[in-house]
Order: sequence, then structure tokens, then C-alpha cells
Amino acid sequence: MLDPRPQRALRLAFGVALGTALGFGLALPIPFLTPLLVLFLLILRNQPLSLKAGLALALVVALTTGSGLLLAPLLDHQPFAGVLLVALGLFFCFRYGLRGGNGLLSNLMVVGLTMITAASTTSMALGQLVIEGLLKAVLLTTLCVAVSHWLFPEPKGLPPAKAAAAQPLEQANWVALRAMLVVLPAWLLAMINPASYMPLVMKSASLGQQVCGVSARNAGRELLGSTLLGGLLAILFWAVLSICPHLWLFFLLMLLFALLLARRLYQLVSNSLTPGFWLNTCATLIILLGQSVQDSAAGKDVYSAFALRMGLFLLVTLYACAAVYLLDRRAAPKQGIPACS
Repeated sequence: MLDPRPQRALRLAFGVALGTALGFGLALPIPFLTPLLVLFLLILRNQPLSLKAGLALALVVALTTGSGLLLAPLLDHQPFAGVLLVALGLFFCFRYGLRGGNGLLSNLMVVGLTMITAASTTSMALGQLVIEGLLKAVLLTTLCVAVSHWLFPEPKGLPPAKAAAAQPLEQANWVALRAMLVVLPAWLLAMINPASYMPLVMKSASLGQQVCGVSARNAGRELLGSTLLGGLLAILFWAVLSICPHLWLFFLLMLLFALLLARRLYQLVSNSLTPGFWLNTCATLIILLGQSVQDSAAGKDVYSAFALRMGLFLLVTLYACAAVYLLDRRAAPKQGIPACS
């Protein structure tokens, strides 16, 4: 039987590069959200989404994330109650994924809940713009995944990827609480200035998903190491792209960088790091690079903005490492709940 990993690595790299080119080429409200969703979906599933499934997913996302707009008046007039409701919503989103639910939908609900509530407290129009960007990104993601599977199909005879096993309820509750506490501080910071801190919210949402699969023992290497590597790759990527800033070069460079990471994620290049490490590295690269491109288009100082953003990413990652370590050390043993690894 053929080894499916080379096809999957090529599919992942091409899908992410195509999502990047379409997101920025079509000037979507949040252009780097499309390659992020393509990245998550191609890792979670080895089969393409049908048009019907893609439309159904967009409808579910619209209904679930649209509820974030309803929380904006509550956050304005009763902030404490609003924060508690958002925290509760994050907890249930994470627990849904841990209990065997759709992983992509869980990711989308976390991203949507945090981004939309942060944006809508500043302006209802901004919140609607985020929902529009999220829905367009979901539809484009369906297209990118379909094209990637058409070009790089799975070898015949392979069964579909098995869904992740549901964690026991008690453990799922604990890990979901831990992930929620990782995301919440970045979301509270974004409430001050959503336009500036939106990438931080997306990074914290990615970290929240990642801490569902790490223990206190390897949190530093998994979380901090992948964030640092993603930042270094973003610097190298930008240095090359700035020589000839063109959409085609953007596509080709993303194809190259994503392929280098995908080969390590699928163990085509032998390494001792987990797939979660390489996934978070690629997600960090996409977020940092996408925001830098937007800064450049807006005439901002890209280098100072990148330095500030990278510093915030490192701070929120250090906080995530500390939270995992302290919570697992103090609370999990008392409750008899094993740390997920």
C-alpha cells in the first residue's frame, strides 16, 4: 500500500498557499483567516468537504458566531456578567471538541466567539465585518480543500481518518477549563483595541487548542518553542518577500515554507517533535506574516509593529505555559485527573 504522507504534505502546503493567495488576492476582511482554516481542516480530515457540507458549516458558523453580537450590549452595560458568559461559552466550545465533536467547528466557534465579541463592543459594524470575513473564509476554505484534494488525492483503498477519541467527561472538563483560562486574558486585552490585538486573539485561540494536547512536562517546548520558530520563519519569509512584493511570490514562498513544515509534521523528515508543535509553528507564521502584509498595505512601520506583536505572542505563550504548569501541578493531581499528553 502506498504511503499517503507525501501526498498529504503536498496537499497541505498547496492548500495553505492557495488559501493565502485567495485571501489576500480577493482582499477579504481578515485575509489570513482562510489559510489558517485550510491548515486546520486538512490536518483534521483526509477527505474533502462536499459543497453541501461546506454550506452547512458556514450556516452553523453564522448561527453560532452571530450570537456574539448579542453579547455586545451585555458587555457594555454588565461587563462582569458578559465576561462570565464568554468564559462559559469558551469552556463549552473546547469541551465539545474534547468530547469527540467536530474539531474544525470547535476551532471556528472559539475564534468567532472571541473575535466577534471583542470587535462588536467597539462597533456593531466591526462585529458584522468580522462575521462576514469568517463566513467568506469558510466558503473559500471549502474551495481550497476541494482543489487540493483534486490535485493530491488520497491513495485508493485507504480508510478515512478516524475521529479523535472522546476524552472522559471529568478530564474533558478539566482540560477545557485550562484552555479557556489560556484564551481569556488575550481576549480581555483585545477588548481595549480590537483592531490592534485581533492577531493576539487568534494566537491565543490557537494556543488554547494546543494546550488541549500538552502536559506540564512538555508545555515549554511545545508552546514556546513553536512560537519562537514561527516568528523566526516569519522574519525570513518577510525578508525574501520584501525584495519583490508580489502575490505570486507570496504564493510560492508560502508553498515552500508550508511544505518544509508539513514534511516534518507528517514525519517525512524524522524528528522528535509532535505534530502539534509543527501545526502551531505554521499557524504562528501565517498570523504574523498576514498581519505584517496588512500593516505594509496600510503604510505602517512593519518592523516595529512586528516586534511589538511578537513580544505579545511570547508573553501570551509564557502565560499559557505557566497556566498549564500551575494548574496541572496544583489542581489536577488533587482531582485525580491525568494531564493530557
